[in-house]
Amino acid sequence: MRIFDPHVHMTSRTTDDYEAMHAAGVRALVEPAFWLGQPRTNVGSFLDYFDGLVGWERFRAAQFGIAHHCAIALNPKEANDPRCVEVLDHLPRYLVKDGVVAVGEVGYDSMTPEEDAAFARQLELAVVHELPVLVHTPHRDKLAGTRRTLDVVRESGIPPERVLVDHLNETTVRLVADSGCWMGFSIYPDTKMDEARMVALLAEHGTDRVLVNSAADWGRSDPLKTRSTGLAMLGAGFDETEVDTVLWRNPVRFYGRSGRLLLDPATAGATDTATGNSVLRGER
Repeated sequence: MRIFDPHVHMTSRTTDDYEAMHAAGVRALVEPAFWLGQPRTNVGSFLDYFDGLVGWERFRAAQFGIAHHCAIALNPKEANDPRCVEVLDHLPRYLVKDGVVAVGEVGYDSMTPEEDAAFARQLELAVVHELPVLVHTPHRDKLAGTRRTLDVVRESGIPPERVLVDHLNETTVRLVADSGCWMGFSIYPDTKMDEARMVALLAEHGTDRVLVNSAADWGRSDPLKTRSTGLAMLGAGFDETEVDTVLWRNPVRFYGRSGRLLLDPATAGATDTATGNSVLRGER
């Protein structure tokens, strides 16, 4: 089973996690920029963090045979802090770097006017830089937040096939499916989605435009939840091709639109070592 985790925060994980992920079949991942658990107090803190995502973390993952990519953004929670908003002016120089395959996480936390402004501006940057977008839907009032998210996406003019709306559940999946955007699901030990619920949604909605991630971070989470979801799919009667579609082909297809996927961590080459297919330049 080959796995591409499309949303995992490895800065907050250990080398033991990298080793376990590789043993479980993880060969590629995307690490979106996110809130670190306490407020940042200045723009320089973001820039140091971004430098780590495009540099050190990419190197660290390669030591364990995993191709690391990232998404760069001002996250929704910190979009409300006036000390942080200036980082938006610095994003363009990071959005052109190798390994940056999307703008994200953007979207909503509390659905404030400040979050509206940061979301709209970062969608504009995604259009300018021809990058996909990873959108965080709020944990509170998720249905209203998802509706508002899709309204802003439509207003931005970005093609929906370049947008991944994440942290979905049974109440929001149909809205996103009908919008033409990609659907992301985070599998967690206690919150968000679990494997059984995910399998039920896949049985109902199919595997097209669906991505499953662990969203593992500094909280109680599990970077092996992608594999456990694949095993649950097999146990429910899905075949290996369908599992491969959800856990590998769909993430490659979505993030490949950036033109920057490098799926051989050892050489940063232009081929997928599992298939021999070129993936250096994805769909644009």
